[in-house]
Amino acid sequence: MNAFKLRGLSLALVLASAATAQAPLPTPGFHHLHLNSVDPGAAIDFYVRQFPSTVTSSFAGRPALKAGNVWVLFTKVNAPPPVEPQTALWHFGWHVVDVHQSLTLFQQRAEVHLLPLYTTDEGGSVFVSSDTWPGFEGSLGRTRAQIADAKAKGIQPTHGAGFGYIQGPDGAIIEYQGNMPVERFNHVHLFEKEPFCAQLWYQQHLNAVPPAGTRHEPLTEANCKVPRPELSWPALERGGMLRQPAGVTFSDVAITWHVQPNETPLAPSRGHVLDHFALGVADLDPWIAKLRHEGVRFLTKPYRLGDTRAVMIEGPSREAIELVEIK
Repeated sequence: MNAFKLRGLSLALVLASAATAQAPLPTPGFHHLHLNSVDPGAAIDFYVRQFPSTVTSSFAGRPALKAGNVWVLFTKVNAPPPVEPQTALWHFGWHVVDVHQSLTLFQQRAEVHLLPLYTTDEGGSVFVSSDTWPGFEGSLGRTRAQIADAKAKGIQPTHGAGFGYIQGPDGAIIEYQGNMPVERFNHVHLFEKEPFCAQLWYQQHLNAVPPAGTRHEPLTEANCKVPRPELSWPALERGGMLRQPAGVTFSDVAITWHVQPNETPLAPSRGHVLDHFALGVADLDPWIAKLRHEGVRFLTKPYRLGDTRAVMIEGPSREAIELVEIK
């Protein structure tokens, strides 16, 4: 091959590489949630019993729960994994077909610890959100003023679809939400000081897609910081919660945020009961190049994970995110 042809071939390769670099990488799919547990076998048995769509399995030599297309992986630890100080990873959950039927079953099982949803900061609680005043104008809760308005108007609970929480093995918090067409693992819920800024980070760096029904105006660094919301109920904390729902989706799993309840810096998630979550990508190398170019913090170098490769990065509130190459 003469020098002219070689130069032509080199130019073609450069142009192809440039085009590849400029093309947006496909949005990753949700791959797994990774938990630390003193007894993974017992933990998996717990989840299979409470959520019958799941099965016992294994992945990359680790004990696992298979929930449809989603994995929940476990690492055995010698001491109970910490749940404090609070990390960004708050809880995770399933859609269920009938939330009240699930509640009835949970009430009959000694191994299930139901978590109350407080209805005001003065006391009172329910186990399913639809058993108190309905939310207001699209919100899942009501502020003090909105609760007072519901009382004055005689607004009654619907006792229909709603959400509730149980405490799982190792102190994990699990949400169950219905009434949905099928049972499935559907979300991981995070805390964040500025939820819309976290959403923007995931959109910019991980090409995430906002769920339908979220705010319509494009998020920017200039508009992602918004005033803190008022406290509202029902809430896992008697003092209420700061609802400011932001979120993205990977496959059919939502990553959602609410405002963290205090100003204490969120701790790194590694080593806690909710250690990290993982996203599946078709080719790891372009993602590594993209994220390094964008200044995203890497927690590890690429490593083997069973018969594939993975790498760990850090999200905007110190949550660990694993990228797993899925061929």
